[in-house]
Amino acid sequence: MARICLFPGTFDPITLGHVDIINRAMPLFDKIVVGIGINTTKSPMFSAEKRLSWIKAIYPDSSRIEGRIYEGLTVNFCKEIGAHFILRGIRYVSDFEYEKTIADANRTLDPTIETIFLTGEPKYTSVASTIVRDILKNNGDASPFLPEAVYSSLEDL
Repeated sequence: MARICLFPGTFDPITLGHVDIINRAMPLFDKIVVGIGINTTKSPMFSAEKRLSWIKAIYPDSSRIEGRIYEGLTVNFCKEIGAHFILRGIRYVSDFEYEKTIADANRTLDPTIETIFLTGEPKYTSVASTIVRDILKNNGDASPFLPEAVYSSLEDL
């Protein structure tokens, strides 16, 4: 059985911190699906299609990394794609407390799906999509926080 993992998030935008987690998780799984979750309580800065295009641009030749857009419960999407693992990145202790609560709920909903936590590289702990969006909204230089494929495409917006 293939070890398929879902890395869910809004990725608005995908940052170097996200890419760090994906790259370091690659040896652990046969396939990683980067799931762009549609959250009706959030108003994203970038369309889901734009965020999906960034994932494809960052990993153009990888058959092991796939971007997908989904709505609804993460565990249901895991079943749809055959994933038995959920990947989450942890920057701070507060992230762990929040993520553990979600992992516990997911385990209650489907005990066959395991959540795997990877801590971010220290150089990326200050990288958050919320901060990047604020920098972009205020015409700042977000290039230190973004993959080249993302940053270069911002000129087109």
